[in-house]
Order: sequence, then structure tokens, then C-alpha cells
Amino acid sequence: MGANLKSVTACFTVIAVFFLICGGRAAVEDETEFHGDYSKLSGIIIPGFASTQLRAWSILDCPYTPLDFNPLDLVWLDTTKLLSAVNCWFKCMVLDPYNQTDHPECKSRPDSGLSAITELDPGYITGPLSTVWKEWLKWCVEFGIEANAIVAVPYDWRLSPTKLEERDLYFHKLKLTFETAFKLRGGPSIVFAHSMGNNVFRYFLEWLRLEIAPKHYLEWLDQHIHAYFAVGAPLLGSVEAIKSTLSGVTFGLPVSEGTARLLSNSFASSLWLMPFSKNCKGDNTFWTHFSGGAAKKDKRAYHCDDEEYQSKYSGWPTNIINIEIPSTSVTETALANMTSMECGLPTLLSFTARELADGTLFKAIEDYDPDSKRMLHQLKKLYHDDPVFNPLTPWERPPIKNVFCIYGAHLKTEVGYYFAPSGKPYPDNWIITDVIYETEGSLVSRSGTLVDGNAGPITGDETVPYHSLSWCKNWLGPKVNITMAPQPEHDGSDVHVELNVEHEHGSDIIANMTKAPRVKYITFYEDSESIPGKRTAVWELDKTNHRNIVRSPVLMRELWLQMWHDIQPGAKSKFVTKGKKKILLFY
Repeated sequence: MGANLKSVTACFTVIAVFFLICGGRAAVEDETEFHGDYSKLSGIIIPGFASTQLRAWSILDCPYTPLDFNPLDLVWLDTTKLLSAVNCWFKCMVLDPYNQTDHPECKSRPDSGLSAITELDPGYITGPLSTVWKEWLKWCVEFGIEANAIVAVPYDWRLSPTKLEERDLYFHKLKLTFETAFKLRGGPSIVFAHSMGNNVFRYFLEWLRLEIAPKHYLEWLDQHIHAYFAVGAPLLGSVEAIKSTLSGVTFGLPVSEGTARLLSNSFASSLWLMPFSKNCKGDNTFWTHFSGGAAKKDKRAYHCDDEEYQSKYSGWPTNIINIEIPSTSVTETALANMTSMECGLPTLLSFTARELADGTLFKAIEDYDPDSKRMLHQLKKLYHDDPVFNPLTPWERPPIKNVFCIYGAHLKTEVGYYFAPSGKPYPDNWIITDVIYETEGSLVSRSGTLVDGNAGPITGDETVPYHSLSWCKNWLGPKVNITMAPQPEHDGSDVHVELNVEHEHGSDIIANMTKAPRVKYITFYEDSESIPGKRTAVWELDKTNHRNIVRSPVLMRELWLQMWHDIQPGAKSKFVTKGKKKILLFY
């Protein structure tokens, strides 16, 4: 019975996503509402990092094993070949770190269609462990949604944004996908992006700004995109990305951390997830382009405002990297970051998010790490000198009518690391000596010791820190309605509401409400005085981790409730409380 209930809940949710909720406690008569046939809407899914299958486009003979690689063989992810032919598998995955080309003996390309994002490694045992969007598609089929109403846009998640366009024309194809969906079904699309898929969509919006005449840009967006669901978006980056760069992250795969590091650092996309400061921005390529100015390729500036130098840690909870290096032959860059220095003893250098994004870290350890030059090359050529815009700059609200920012919270999340030389050769030359976590109201080390820093009352989703996930609260207006409701099924009695809460741009806004013990809640922050013609909402789900949020039945249920309210003929108020909405819906 419980399983059936969950399935039914999920089915109704798909309607919510692909028939759309048009906003917070939104009104049907609002100017941002889609007045056409809801069955004409399409759903566009943009998966996250490592969430698209890659297939071989080569013939590779693997010695000492019968498992060779042939065209269209699964590479990411085939754990059988990974275990039995790891060297061949590595050749099919790795890229040249300087020009992002394939290994001479093997190349891989992203699969296409919905099957590319459902299960990464299909199989009786491996399938359930590698499921990403499979449940969503099952729910769609159960509810009878047409196959052409749901479109997946897989991509090669190893590449930087410029290489995605240069090699695969990905953003041209994505534009055609929206236009085809509009012609096929007669209505706009709803974008559902997860994790790094949000970075991809953001780059698409900036690329489109240069592709379309300025006076037609917003017109194109209004016609082709009705709403954007940013789920688990690393809006200011993720500290796990720099951990992967220095020591490797295996993601549970049967490979060594050194092998994982070699792969990660060959993928230029790893820097796309690098933490960066909210106070620093790159040159505005759009205005330079249309003002007739010629930004010199090698002289793109990375500007930081005064707040960056007046505040600690670039606004993050703590220094993200603390690394020991030998005190002899210390460079000037490293000297500026020293916390202590004694002759003959290791020197501890500390680096903020800004000093990761601008390359200061890699310059400081250049003499001790062979990957530093390669990372500096990628950082400058593929990000700071990007012809569209520098992705390592803070997000502004996307110019789309309806924007929903949804993420998990209140989980112990890594926010900083201590590294030291391991005494082993590259790629295992660094070892993590300590990890700093954000917990409710404090920062703690791996051993449980309290750490000084900017601890906040809310934490991240186990993968992305709260500081990065919650950046979208800056997209809310000066007056915000806050609703906090229990995640389990409820009768509406334990729903808390605060209306017209003052919100100062640039500052966090937190629900000042009492939670019942051992109850998980979902908190909604929604515009009371929205930007004209726009609607913005932020949803925080207690104890929901980064990967599983796209499969959360709680999120599914709330989307369904929201949709049913929005499409009711009598839904005329801009804001209806969760408790009242439930009564209107079921009674």
C-alpha cells in the first residue's frame, strides 16, 4: 500500500513539473501565467556531472581480457570493464588536459535520448545503484504523458562550456531543441536542471544573449521557456571540486584516488565546479561585444569589490584549502599566504575561494605539483578567457518568468580541507590530514574539534555547502512570504506562515519558526513583491542529500499540490497557505 501511494504521489508530481507550477502561491490570472493548453508544455531535462552515459567510438583491443571496446560499447558506466580492463577503460575516459582531445587509442561520446540519463550502468545489481532519472520516466509513463513531451539533453560532462560548443555544437543543438519542442507541441518548455546541469543552462542563456539580437533575446525566452527549476545548483561552486583536483574523488568506483585524480584533472569541467567568491566578477563580454569594444583575449580582468578584502574567507565559512609545503624555495605568491614560517619546517598556506578561482593556489604549489601548470592553463584559457563570459562569477537571477531554486539542507557538509605532502609520487603526492564540516551553528573538524569561521544556522546537502546553494535567495524581492510545512503527510495544523518578511538584498533570510523534534520540514521562500512579470521561489528540503533530491517523493508531492492549486478556476489569490491549500484541494 505504501509503495502504491508513493507511486501515485510521484505520478501526480510529474504533472506538476511538466504541466508546471507557475509560481509560489501564484495566481492563474497573473501576467506570468501560461494561458494556453497545459498539455502543450514540454519538459527539458539537463542532467548533472557524471549523469550522462558515454559510449565508445573506437575499436580498442584490450590485452589479457576478452572484454574489448567496440563502437557504441558503454564506457561510462560499465563497471564490468572497469574491473577487468581498467587500463583500456581509462584510455576511453581520459582527455588531453591542454586541448581536451581524446586519447589517441580511444574516444568516447555522450549517448543520446532519455536512456542516456536513466541508469548509468544498467543491470540487476548495478542498475539500482546507478539510477538517476529512471523513476521520473516511469512516473511519466504511468500517468500517460506523451513520449515527445519529455526531452533529455545529455552532454559530455567532461568538457568545459567552450569545448562543448566547439566540438559538439551543444548550445546550438540545445537552442534547436527548445524551438523544435515549441513547434511540435505548440507551447513553451519547462527546464529541470540538476547540479552541474544548472551551470550548463546558465552558460546557454549567456551564449544565447550573444547569438540573438538583443531586442529579441527576452522575446525568445518568453516564447520558449516558461519556467526553470534549479535543483541542487552549486551557484558559487562546490568545495568537493578542489578536493578532487588535489587528491581525487572515486565516487564509490573501484579505482584508486590517484587514478580518479588523473581523470578529474584531465576533465576541464572540474574547474566549472570550483568554489569562487560572491564579490568577484569577470569582464562583461555582452556589453563589450555590443559596445564595439575589443576585449583583448589575454587581458580579461577578474574584478573584486572592496568587500572581498574587508571580509574573511570570501564570504565562505572558512578558508577552503590549507596546505603544507616545504619552507625552502617559497615563491612570493606563497609567501603572501603564509600563516607561519620556521626554517626547516613545513609552511602552512591558506587559500580562500577567490584564491582558488583566480589561480593563486595553483601558482603557490607550482613547484610541488606537476598538475598545477595544467590547471592554470585550463583556468585561464577555458574560463577567465571564455569568449562568452567567465563562469566563475556570481549568478544573477535568470531572465525567465518563473524561477524555482530547490535544494536540500541541514546535512553535515564539507567546507574546507587540510593537505600535506604524502611522500608518494604523483598523482598520490597529497594526503588529506583533516576536513572541516559545517554543522548547525558551528564548524567542526573530522575529529570533532570546533573550528573558527563563519558558521551559519543552516548547512548544505552533503555535497554542496549552504553558502553556495542558498545564493539564489538573493533573487528574492524585498518582501518574502515564508511557509514551513512538515515533509510527512499532514493535516495542515503544523504549518507555519510568515507574510511580508523584510529581505535585504545580499543578506540571508531564514525562517524564524519552531520545529517539532524529529520532524523533517520543507521551507518555502516566495516573493511577496516580485519583479514585475517575474516570479521567484526558493524551497529548502530538510535532510535531503544532493543526489537523491531528484527522486524525493516529498518534492514530488509538493509540486503536485502547487500545480493543482494553480490550475483551479478559483485560484485567484497570489498567496494561499499550505494548510488552506490542502483543504481547498481535498474538500
